[in-house]
Amino acid sequence: MEFFNSALGKNITFVRPAYFIVRGFIGIPNIKYYYVFLFFVYIVSVLGNTVVMAVIYLDHNLRTPKYIAVFNLAFVDLFGSSALMPKVLDIFLFKHDNIPYNDCLTFLFFCYTCLSMQVLNLVSLCYDRLIAIIYPLHYQVKVTHRFMLSMIASFWVFVITVVLISVGLLTRLSFCKSVVINSYFCDHGQIYRLACNDNTPNYVISFLLVLVILWLPLAFILLSYLCIGYALSKVATAQERYKAFKTCTAHISLAAIYFIPILITFTMSSNIHPNARIINLSLTSIFPPMLNPFIYVLQTQEIKVSLKKILKIRKESKITVKKVIIK
Repeated sequence: MEFFNSALGKNITFVRPAYFIVRGFIGIPNIKYYYVFLFFVYIVSVLGNTVVMAVIYLDHNLRTPKYIAVFNLAFVDLFGSSALMPKVLDIFLFKHDNIPYNDCLTFLFFCYTCLSMQVLNLVSLCYDRLIAIIYPLHYQVKVTHRFMLSMIASFWVFVITVVLISVGLLTRLSFCKSVVINSYFCDHGQIYRLACNDNTPNYVISFLLVLVILWLPLAFILLSYLCIGYALSKVATAQERYKAFKTCTAHISLAAIYFIPILITFTMSSNIHPNARIINLSLTSIFPPMLNPFIYVLQTQEIKVSLKKILKIRKESKITVKKVIIK
C-alpha cells in the first residue's frame, strides 16, 4: 500500500484533488448535437445486444461454445456502453463536468475493463474459427463448453487484475499541476500525465496494457487468418473455400470496426488534433457495440433462423390466444 500511496518525491507535498474536470471538445459550436447522436447510437446498441443475448438464451440450439463467446461479446458491449455513455451524456449535455476523484477512478476502471474485454472477445471468437477451419474433425473435442467458459473467465480475471493495478498506481500520484482531463471520459493516459511526481510506473503499465491488450491480440488475429487462408488454399474447390471463409466474415467485420480507428489514432498520435482524437476514440467506444448485433444477425445464418423461429412462435401463440378469446 505504501507503494501506491507514496508521492515518491521527498520535496513534494502530496495533493489528491477533490475532483477532476473532463474538458471534452475544444472550440466546436453546437457540439451538444454530437452527444445527442451518441445517445441514439447507445439506445440502438442496448436494444441490439439485448436481442442477441435473448435469442442465444432462448434457443437451445445456440448453446454452443461459439455462441457462448458471442453472448459474452453482447454482454460486454451492453455493459460497456452503459458504463460509458450515460456518464458522458451527464458530463457534456447536463454540464456536470466536475467528477469527484474516486468516481473518476471508478469510471476509468469500468470503461477500460469493458474496452479490453471487447478485444479479448475477438480473440476467443478468432480461436473458435481457427480450430473450426483448420481442425474441423477435432473441433468438438478441442473447443468444448468447458474450454470456452474457462478461456472467457481467464480473460475477465486478467483484465480486471491489470486494470485494478493501473487504477491503484494512479492513487500514488500527486496532482499539483492541473485537474483538467483533455478527453471525453476519465482517460488513464490523460490523468497520469497531470501528475507532478514520478509517473514512470504509470507509463510502464500503460505501455504494457497497449502491448498486451491491443497489439498482441491483433497479431494473434492476423496470424490466425494467415493460417486460415493457407488452410483454405488447400481446399479442392472454390465453392468449398467460399463456404468456409463465409463463416469468418462476421468476425473479420468486427475486428476491422474495432481496430482500424484505434490504429489510425495511435499511428497519427503526434499529428492528430485533440478534437479528432476524441471523435475517433468516442466512435470506437460506441459504434462497435451498436454494429456487432447487426453484423451477427445479418451474417450468421443460425441467429437469423433462430430469430425467425422465435418470432414465428410468438406470432402463433398470439393467434392462438385470440382464437381462444373469440370462442
